[in-house]
Amino acid sequence: MVHSFKNKTLLITGGTGSFGKIALERFLKEKVEEVRIFSRDEKKQDDLRKQIKNPKVKFIIGDVRDYNAVENAVNGIDYCFHAAALKQVPSCEFFPMEAVKTNIIGTDNLLRAAQKYNIENVVILSTDKAVYPINAMGMSKAMMEKVMISRSRNNGINQVFCGTRYGNVMASRGSIIPLFIKQIKSGDPLTITDPQMTRFMMTLDDAVDLVLYAFRNGKSGDMFVQKSPAATIETLAQAMLEIYDAKNEIKIIGTRHGEKLFETLVCLEDMAKAEDLGQYYRIPADNRDLNYDQYFIEGDKNQSEYGEYHSHNTKRLNVQEMKSMLLNLDMIRKDYE
Repeated sequence: MVHSFKNKTLLITGGTGSFGKIALERFLKEKVEEVRIFSRDEKKQDDLRKQIKNPKVKFIIGDVRDYNAVENAVNGIDYCFHAAALKQVPSCEFFPMEAVKTNIIGTDNLLRAAQKYNIENVVILSTDKAVYPINAMGMSKAMMEKVMISRSRNNGINQVFCGTRYGNVMASRGSIIPLFIKQIKSGDPLTITDPQMTRFMMTLDDAVDLVLYAFRNGKSGDMFVQKSPAATIETLAQAMLEIYDAKNEIKIIGTRHGEKLFETLVCLEDMAKAEDLGQYYRIPADNRDLNYDQYFIEGDKNQSEYGEYHSHNTKRLNVQEMKSMLLNLDMIRKDYE
């Protein structure tokens, strides 16, 4: 089904974040009726309000942990894009219950309100860290996905809850690229956890494209993944130094709390049922019920025939290819020019 934003009211939770700002720019280019930004930071909302100066954008202060605040934001919308989350791995490691409250309970609050008001389409944003999770952030995001799938089973025929899962979004707030830029400009060493650590590389525009693809093509309970290249942290650091013609030392500091050597976007179990759509994978929900006995006679596909999709076995970027991707980022292009 092709969805149009014309004359529609949209809600972006966590709308003052990196994804929300880029998505908002896209939405305002279409003839939307209204875009609601729901978040808890009044300063960021005020900054964004002054930056865009558009009467179609309405700002709502609130926290996804508070069901009443969520219900107030959801009432009257047509579509929702759920980006509100605690995303910093070390923070969630030390305060795991805060990740539970925001990423799991907050998501359930949103979906419960969306079902109450029969919202046509909700897309949740997840992460590669939700696959084979070893840290609290990833575990909470994995549970967020399960909450979405569970809620989707009770949707009406015209209501879709679906999700996206993606890796490192280049130059997003709190990510490594802004840190490297700061370190290069100040003459400090570039701090690297493990030179051979790999991460998927995608731009904010890629992230929005993926979410819009899920929005327009998803069925209830679906998860969508973009096929993305990856690079080692060492390659990323070398590319940054070459772009800035810098000679900063590279300092290996060791793996931080809850970090993996590589990230997985599609696990073995999901790959066995995933649909290859060219640029994307669609992972349909497992909609079997609790009558397990019927599966003793006939099971699912043989998982041994499939392989995982992770940042160690996807296309690996070299330094030149990494530089080409980096030079498409506004924050780097401005410096480079």
